[in-house]
Amino acid sequence: MLILDFNGIAMGNIIVNSKHGELNEDTIRHMILNSIRMYVKKHKAQYGQVVIACDGGSWRRDVFPQYKWARRNNRKESKLDFDMVFSALNKVREEIAVNMPYKVVYIRNVEADDIIGVLVEQTQEFGQMEDVMIISADKDFIQLHKYNNVKQYSPMTKKFIVHLNPVSYLFEHVLKGDGSDGIPNVLSGDDTFVESIRQSPMTKKKIQSYIDNVENLEEFMGQEIYRNYKRNQLLVDLAYIPEAIKKDIIDTSESVKVPPRMKILNYFIKNRCKLLIECIEDF
Repeated sequence: MLILDFNGIAMGNIIVNSKHGELNEDTIRHMILNSIRMYVKKHKAQYGQVVIACDGGSWRRDVFPQYKWARRNNRKESKLDFDMVFSALNKVREEIAVNMPYKVVYIRNVEADDIIGVLVEQTQEFGQMEDVMIISADKDFIQLHKYNNVKQYSPMTKKFIVHLNPVSYLFEHVLKGDGSDGIPNVLSGDDTFVESIRQSPMTKKKIQSYIDNVENLEEFMGQEIYRNYKRNQLLVDLAYIPEAIKKDIIDTSESVKVPPRMKILNYFIKNRCKLLIECIEDF
């Protein structure tokens, strides 16, 4: 299975190309489709079915309103027209779902991270062990490297992401939180980033002490820090995706009907994708 992080790939392209010229719906469409073409051409023969995982918002904001707060705030100050960008992304996503021979999975209030995490976990059931390639620069997926059948390629660095101890990485990730997602470390309160409060330092010595006491973490941390640990675990560890959401992802994925290849040409002609028509066999 070849899984593409739709929004991650698209936004990486958009941010880079916004510095070199005008962005509009047509250029965004071309960038996304051309990226898909490259990864399909390179990996489909080995990994088979192509799945495009899309962001549909996040259930995490319901349990932690501060989630990704800074990103939303930064967009207001950006010169990039995010209303146009997200409108184009939604339109292109819908176009791909009905015109391209790939499984597009989109669910409201579910992130691409959740979709990828659940689909990868499914490959462990019943001894399937299907080879999986994740195309994403997101280091949140390092936790999935614990499965021997999973590899990850970063579109940003053009390199494979490799980590020797993904289980240890995940534990430290939960302890440290994730500033880019508005998740404080376990020593800091929920509103740390929203209120611009300095985080309590998470030193290597402190991390090692938690590693050494992992068997009795609740007792060792104390009530408040352990509560923050469970907060971060829910937000970061894909194994803690709520069961109802897991079921929704599996049901939605299984119900998606993949369009026939014959629709590609008319789609490209309609949208004046001349350069892509010339390499249509790559899709």
